[in-house]
Amino acid sequence: MGKRLLLVLLTFSVLAVAGFAAPLLRATAAERTQQLVLARNADLDRFAGLADRAFGTGDATVLRAEARRYTDLYGEPLVVVDASRAPVVETGGVRASDVAGSVDKALRNEPAGSVPWLRPWSRDDLVRYRPVGDGTRVTGAVVLEASVRQATADIAAHWALIGAGALTALVVCGLLALVLARWVLRPLADLGAGVRAISAGSRRSRVPVDAGPPELREVAASFNRMSEAVAEADERQRQLVADASHQLRNPMAALRLRVDALERRITPDGERTYRSAVGEVDRLEALLDRLLALANADRAAVSGEPGDVAAAVADRVLAWRPAAEAAGLSLPDPEIPPARVALSAEELAQVLDVLLDNAVKYAPGASVEIGWDGRTLSVADTGPGLPEEEISLAAQRFWRADQHRGSRGSGLGLAIAGQLLAAHGGALRLARTAPHGLTAHLDLPEVR
Repeated sequence: MGKRLLLVLLTFSVLAVAGFAAPLLRATAAERTQQLVLARNADLDRFAGLADRAFGTGDATVLRAEARRYTDLYGEPLVVVDASRAPVVETGGVRASDVAGSVDKALRNEPAGSVPWLRPWSRDDLVRYRPVGDGTRVTGAVVLEASVRQATADIAAHWALIGAGALTALVVCGLLALVLARWVLRPLADLGAGVRAISAGSRRSRVPVDAGPPELREVAASFNRMSEAVAEADERQRQLVADASHQLRNPMAALRLRVDALERRITPDGERTYRSAVGEVDRLEALLDRLLALANADRAAVSGEPGDVAAAVADRVLAWRPAAEAAGLSLPDPEIPPARVALSAEELAQVLDVLLDNAVKYAPGASVEIGWDGRTLSVADTGPGLPEEEISLAAQRFWRADQHRGSRGSGLGLAIAGQLLAAHGGALRLARTAPHGLTAHLDLPEVR
């Protein structure tokens, strides 16, 4: 949008400057051409008068002397003929025969006509003529070849000055357009950054409200109010989940004590039902723990020191190897150099626990490879994986794949991992592993 707005403003500036400069160029050329024509017409009138007196007296001495001085001074040839076309004056190396057409027109008393305005690149001399006589009887003709070099040089100088002014005006207009575009678009860029921050998981994103036109300032203020409202609503929701998790712990603890106390009184016929009830209590306790972890996940950005990826991976691989071996899962030791990231060691361990737990539960008999490229930690398994249409749903809260709905789990693990990463400016991305399996890409933000 910024480039399009700048292009429109610059195009308008070019057209506006051209609209002023073009008439100035034409007016300058026309004025200088007119000055040249008027000056040479005055010279022709003077020599026509001298020729008329010379023809009347039969003495052309003054006429010839004046013609030579004129040519010596201006370098412009002059030809004067009588009514019989006999040359009386020929200066500058031009013969009467060279300008026979102009001589004929003058003797026929034809007007010389208008002259097209000159341009800096005009090079042809300007030929002008005058009949000699009293207007009713033509006694001769005067022909002048006027040089246009000085006139075109003057026009070129004026055009250069106008061009420099137009270029300066374009530069000024360009700078004004750039300033105007930034003034208008800077608030939009801030709003876009704020929207992206909220989309990335930021709970409060404020934008400046003192830049741009009043309409955009009002939009920015509305965005800040909306951001605050969203953050407050999210905080209330998170607090509700945390409070509910805490409040449910007491009745769950009491339920656990009562269920455990019943163990010695269970008859063989009720053993199966009792074990099923204990399993459900275990699931409820695990669900409460996950809900509490999810409610507190986005507060992780202020907790703990930066963690080391290599140390966290080595620790969790060692901790999960017995469970992996029991499930027939291959979990080799990865070679990862030390690298510090914004997540703490506890947060890294929590995220890795989620991914390795999923691999043990849902990819038994497969293998898991952990890699690091300097910014992204990848955990790839060769299990059955997920269909393409379900990968985008896997990190949603309480979502379970159809084939795993009967297995243990709360459907919150990947949501918690993604929330922990988003709280630090990172991201969790899931993709299929070729030819089959699932790869989790952890974009771990660097330490600032």
